[in-house]
Amino acid sequence: MTVSAWPIDQIRRQFPGLSRTLNGRTVAFFDGPAGSQTPDCVVDAVCHWLRHTNCNRGAAFAAGRESDAVMQAAHEAAADFLNADDPDCIVFGPNMTSLAMLLSRALAERWQPGDEILVTRLDHDANVSPWVHAAKAAGATVRHVELQPTDWTLNLDDFQAKLSSRTRFLAVGMASNATGTINPVQQMIRAARAVGALTFVDAVHYAPHGRISVPELDCDFLACSAYKFFGPHEGILWGRRELLQQLRPWKLRPAPDTLPGMWMTGTGALEAIAGTAAAINYLASLADLLPATTTGLNRRQKLDLVFAAITEYERTLSLEMLAGLQSVPGIRIHGITDPQRVAGRVPTFSWTFPDCTPRAVAEWLAARGLCVWNGNAYALPFTETAGLEPGGTVRAGALHYNTTDEIQRLAEALRQFRC
Repeated sequence: MTVSAWPIDQIRRQFPGLSRTLNGRTVAFFDGPAGSQTPDCVVDAVCHWLRHTNCNRGAAFAAGRESDAVMQAAHEAAADFLNADDPDCIVFGPNMTSLAMLLSRALAERWQPGDEILVTRLDHDANVSPWVHAAKAAGATVRHVELQPTDWTLNLDDFQAKLSSRTRFLAVGMASNATGTINPVQQMIRAARAVGALTFVDAVHYAPHGRISVPELDCDFLACSAYKFFGPHEGILWGRRELLQQLRPWKLRPAPDTLPGMWMTGTGALEAIAGTAAAINYLASLADLLPATTTGLNRRQKLDLVFAAITEYERTLSLEMLAGLQSVPGIRIHGITDPQRVAGRVPTFSWTFPDCTPRAVAEWLAARGLCVWNGNAYALPFTETAGLEPGGTVRAGALHYNTTDEIQRLAEALRQFRC
């Protein structure tokens, strides 16, 4: 999917936030790694639920039945999004962090002294601390997969050395929200399964960039968050049916003992769940803007097409971002910088300068309508390992609604900053 073939104008028109201006110039949003903009259809779905089907689960009257139908449709949409075969194995919750904390408590009841839990130094802390807390409660040992200091990718030799018959659980992210690196999760899952360990994949950062298929990954659990893929703030957890049924989550007594309700105790943010389904439908709808024939395709097949196109388009953005950043004097990019390895990353980049703070850079860019992030982005295991605390990094990320012109504008502004 070349830049010229990508329907960027039709896409951008659907995002009201992208029309923001500053001093007569359109603002460029590179803060997608912290949360994407949302299209009108998502806003409309949230508002429609609040206006017309605002009712808690299980009511006998019409609004309640309509709301329940919206919720069921959301489970089905999320199953399609993850290429999962059972909508009842989709659990919605406030965010990935809360869902991981819930799961970690249940898993801790299975762990005991002598067991080992494997996490990585490249993960968001939401895929580290929940398992560390659970291991401490169970008396289990946590082991950390170290990084290669040359490009801050996972050290797979260290992973293999720390994986053993004592390993009970592996937690790994599909893509780093700090460096953009795509991790070899399938390889790691196969190795963990060979020693009898359960596996959890944090797909939060990867979700807007590439197709997720839990059968292909062969993981036991996977989580993502709709606010990263053009939806509202809502978390999604998928798990194998037999495991979700066997594990006992902390829940209220009136909550169901069946899936998915046994993992969704309490009143959910139903309007956000409705918006999550709309975000998935938005992504599927992009298939109709592509040159390929989509007649007769179902939602999963459309998502296959769309994510193949997004991946190809975003590789162009990654190359443009990499070239632009490397043209800036004195910059230090943290992560994969070889253009020949661009398939091993998403267009998320972190960098530092030796003589100014990340916050100062972010504020300077913000005054010019260029929205980037600064700090550790909750990827504290990475920033600590890389010696980047307390300031962290400057981080810019591109999504399928960003343009090469915006990236060139960012690079030019950074060159001016260094003059």
